[in-house]
Amino acid sequence: MPMNNLKKFISNEDLTAIQNHIAEIEKQTSGEIRICFKMHRGWAEKKKTPKENAVKEFHKLGMQNTSLKTGILLYILFNDRMFEIVADEGINSKISGSKWEIIKSHLSGEFRNEKYKEGILKALDEMKEVLVKEFPPLDNDRNELSNDIVIE
Repeated sequence: MPMNNLKKFISNEDLTAIQNHIAEIEKQTSGEIRICFKMHRGWAEKKKTPKENAVKEFHKLGMQNTSLKTGILLYILFNDRMFEIVADEGINSKISGSKWEIIKSHLSGEFRNEKYKEGILKALDEMKEVLVKEFPPLDNDRNELSNDIVIE
């Protein structure tokens, strides 16, 4: 996706701030967070739900391969005004569906007010709260997934 289209929503500085925030969170937990930005679903993707597309992206990024099954993907479709959060089984065994709904609700509120960076950072902080408590870093902990934001 051309960066110019994305700039309506997120600046280069915002991208850097979000990536740095993910790196800081991951120093405090064995959880792994990735973000995927898309402007909209492609023709073939429109035949599937955003959740199905997010799960496909989760697997495409190899997020299911973390040693403790602690991957979380925040999948955002800007022009379609949709997003999904996909978490691996290790995460979902400890985090209730209601917690994900709270995070989604807060993210929706910020996005409605066109505060995209703020919404993403708040969602990351809410994820951090649970990850730090339930998934502390291990002695041999390493960053298993890139912190780069996927832009398609």
